[in-house]
Amino acid sequence: MKRLFAVVPLAVAVVLGGFFLWGLNPERDPSEIPSVLISQPAPEFDLPSVPGVDVPGLGRADLTDTPGPVVINVFASWCVPCKAEHAVLTRFVERYGLRLFGINYKDEPKDAATWLSDLGNPYARIGSDRSGRAGIEWGISGVPETFIVGRDGTVLYRYVGPIVGEEAVAKFTTALTQAGALDRELGS
Repeated sequence: MKRLFAVVPLAVAVVLGGFFLWGLNPERDPSEIPSVLISQPAPEFDLPSVPGVDVPGLGRADLTDTPGPVVINVFASWCVPCKAEHAVLTRFVERYGLRLFGINYKDEPKDAATWLSDLGNPYARIGSDRSGRAGIEWGISGVPETFIVGRDGTVLYRYVGPIVGEEAVAKFTTALTQAGALDRELGS
């Protein structure tokens, strides 16, 4: 019995050491959060429009009713990084014809309407997810998160966090290009 008690601390040390070494792995990207949705059909959801915003709501059927891939951006008016990302997404829509849909996550409709009125509305459709249920179905870990969905409804890509800064924009642009989601050639 004494041997068992002597081995337990050693086993715990080995397990903790393994996690420590995994965390220090230079090839591991801590911002990469795996998604079980990649290469899977988008989840079933049907969200009403945001009251006070003049675009229709959003459901799974809308993802396959388009001529090409679409981008789903999960955002909220209370999310500071969402505001920074908003200008980048607006530029993608204006310059490259990106098809952008939104899920307004756990937000008051009045606040969302004011936010979109102040910043502009680049979204063709926005679903109001006040309860957060659709966010759970999409497996989001917070806002903002952005997905690229193929015209067959398959989730192709997930970006966690705001798409701001050269590196983030370049990474997202590459994913958009690979998915065929941009209408025009990239350039100025």
